[in-house]
Order: sequence, then C-alpha cells, then structure tokens
Amino acid sequence: MGRFLIFGTVCLFIGIAVVGWVKKSQNSEMVAVAPVEQMVEPVYAMQAEPIVSASKADFTPIKDDTENVDEIYRLFTVSSSRYPFVETIAYTPRVNWLKGRAAWLGDYASYFNTSKHFIARSLNGKPDYFTQKVTSGDRFNVFKPETDLSFHLVVDLSRCKMWFYAVDLTENKHHLIKTYHVGVGRLESTSPSGTLTPTGKYLLGDKIATYKPGTTGIFRDEESELIQIFGTRWIPFGAEIEDCSHPYKGYGIHGAPWSLDEKNQQLIEDRTTIGQYESDGCVRLAKEDVEELYAIVVTKPTVVEIVKDYREANVPGEP
Repeated sequence: MGRFLIFGTVCLFIGIAVVGWVKKSQNSEMVAVAPVEQMVEPVYAMQAEPIVSASKADFTPIKDDTENVDEIYRLFTVSSSRYPFVETIAYTPRVNWLKGRAAWLGDYASYFNTSKHFIARSLNGKPDYFTQKVTSGDRFNVFKPETDLSFHLVVDLSRCKMWFYAVDLTENKHHLIKTYHVGVGRLESTSPSGTLTPTGKYLLGDKIATYKPGTTGIFRDEESELIQIFGTRWIPFGAEIEDCSHPYKGYGIHGAPWSLDEKNQQLIEDRTTIGQYESDGCVRLAKEDVEELYAIVVTKPTVVEIVKDYREANVPGEP
C-alpha cells in the first residue's frame, strides 16, 4: 500500500512538471513572435497598396505617333517672341522693393517668384543654370507677377512621352511648351495602370533637390550616391488631386540614373532607360530635360496628370 502511495505521488509530481514545461514552451514561442514581426522590412511608398482596386490591367505600349514640340526658347528669349506670361527686365542693384542694400540675383528670383536657374538660363542665353554673373543693364526674363500662372504635365504611359503646358489662368489659356521622351515604371499586369507608375492627377511637391557626383544620402536605409539613383534633379509628388491609383509618397520626377564607367572610372548618365519601362514607378528624363523642367516649374503650382493615352488628359484653359 505504501509503495502504491509513493508511486502515485511521484507520478503526480511528474505530471505537474510536464504540464509546466509545456506551458513554458508555449509562452516562449509566443514571446518570440513579436520581434520577428518588428523585423519585417518596411514597405516603401512606391510599393504601397493601390487606392483603386487592382485588376489585370488593359495596357499595351505603342510606338509614339505624335508630333514633337519644342517652344522652350520662348520662355528665355529677350526678343518679342517670348511668351506673354514672361517679361524682360534689366538688372539694377537699386530697386524700390528692397531697402537698405543692393539687390542680388536671388532677390530678383524671390520677388518675381522665378527660380534662379530660370533667370540664369535667360541671362546666359543657353542652358547654363549656375553661372549667375550679372552687371547693371543685363537683361533677363522673369514670370509676370500679375499673371496667375501654373504648369500642367501630361505623362502618356503607352508612349513614354510627356507634354509640358503652361496654364495662364488669368487669360484662361494654355500653351504647349514642349514634349519630352520619358522613362516610366516597369510593366506590372496587377497594377491599375499596367505599370509601376500610378495614374491620376498629382500635385508636385516642394522638397526638391539637385545632385552632383559625390553627393550622398540615405536611400532605403543605405547610404548611396544619389546621382546614381535620381540623376541630377529630384522633384517629388506632393499630394493626390484626382483619380489617383496610388498614394503620392515615394513617387516623383527625376533624371536618368548614373552608373560607373569601368573604363574611365567616372560616373556617366545611363540614357538607355529613357523611353523604357524600367523605373520603380517614378518618371525619368534625360539630364538636360530634367534640369530644364526643374528650372521652370519649381516656383509655380504644377500638376502632373498620368494617363494611358494623352487624349484622356484634361488640361485647363483654352488652346
């Protein structure tokens, strides 16, 4: 009888120990779950869930069959052929809108809401955006302060092309300034647009940037030479306006990426991506094109309307 009592007691303690061990193991597994979830790589805006429900996109790239337009010189010329929403002024260091000191070129840019890059190109008579040497009497163009001016970009995904319009809201007119060939997002049948580039109307943002070789920054948690990713200019999307298939964050307009030329050990622009579906969703332009666009639009409200066919776009104002 005593042996049975001892045996039963031992079994009871063993059972209690086993139950305790199992519960401890379960608790340990549950605690381990949280750190694993926290280690999941964050999803970047370019990979964000679409606003419009994704379905197999009806999208086919086509050969560009449209006319190329280039009236960009009318923004910068000091002749009578300039656009009606720009005016030519002569530099003088003494102006009635600035007291106490001489006016610099940057003061003119601020007063006329026109970028220094724009003024420099007009002043230099060529696409030189950084030389800003000016003496009394030098003439250059600025945007007319009395004109309610904005810009409208139409990106045609099927043709890899962009139309650049100036919109004079004062006169309710729009002017087609230039067309550009662009690179856009990789083809993706599950995206509403058929590519990684979203469709819809977006407002361009103000967190703009210029890059040159050697400029580094953090991109996707790694320090990178930013010209190799964004080219020489970056203009982000800043807000969603209408019929946007994805949130705006992470998207923008920038230059073609630069890569290392093994022969010369120098960074050079990879222009082969223009006219192709190779980006993560951003709109790419050649170096001279993105620098030109940047100089013009960064001081004015600018809408980018991304469509599958340019005929779907709705540009404000009359032609």
